[in-house]
Amino acid sequence: MREFDFYQDKAWELASYPDRGENMIYPALGIAGEAGEVADKVKKFWRNNGITNGAELRSGERDALVKELGDVLWYIAAIGKEIGVSLSDIATANITKLTDRQSRGVIKSEGDTR
Repeated sequence: MREFDFYQDKAWELASYPDRGENMIYPALGIAGEAGEVADKVKKFWRNNGITNGAELRSGERDALVKELGDVLWYIAAIGKEIGVSLSDIATANITKLTDRQSRGVIKSEGDTR
């Protein structure tokens, strides 16, 4: 998990946006925008080439998707800094939540408080 925190620190050094350090709105909106770009690329792979399996992507397609995923990760790192939470803590909390849901047989259920 140390790599997550190293990444987050480096990403923060490169962060330049209004009221950095006191503005969780900017990275939250950035996550939404970049996630939309990821979804749009995947949609076009499907629409244009019938690709639904990532193993079917050509190198250039995969590289383009990786760049968009990196942008999502950057914004997640930034909002984590804005709220004082490390990427490793975010990742650990998510795995803990999913492991708990799996153990209770509700991993495929709906809702935040399952």
